[in-house]
Amino acid sequence: MPGVEHDGFVVRPVGRVESELTDRAGAPRQGDEGAPPAWVVFDERVRAALADLRPGDQIILLTWLHQADRDVLAVHPRGDRTRPETGVFSTRAPDRPNPIGLHRAGILAVDGLRVRVDGLEAVHGTPVLDVKPVLGAVDER
Repeated sequence: MPGVEHDGFVVRPVGRVESELTDRAGAPRQGDEGAPPAWVVFDERVRAALADLRPGDQIILLTWLHQADRDVLAVHPRGDRTRPETGVFSTRAPDRPNPIGLHRAGILAVDGLRVRVDGLEAVHGTPVLDVKPVLGAVDER
């Protein structure tokens, strides 16, 4: 991009997923497709950032899909070869140049640095980059 003079940047995970899902091939493609509850275990250095998370909250987890193939630019959606090949920026495919996962989840429990969420399709060990609240309607007047 013109005018941008950095070669890259560093993203530090804030935690990791602890899940019964250990095999990417056997994991659901989306959280609402039978994904089990999982724990997100946060680093001590971000403890203060967890202070206001409560059971019942809806959150967006941003993850680094560490098992992804970063060379993939186009896929058959959902691996269905009867569907036309589509650029990954028009899909939720995990294989992509920067494999950032986006997961909406409900908080079931908070136990110190551990947050239990419902229906998370990320596999065990997936790095968590950030957490955002799900916002309701926003009045932009």
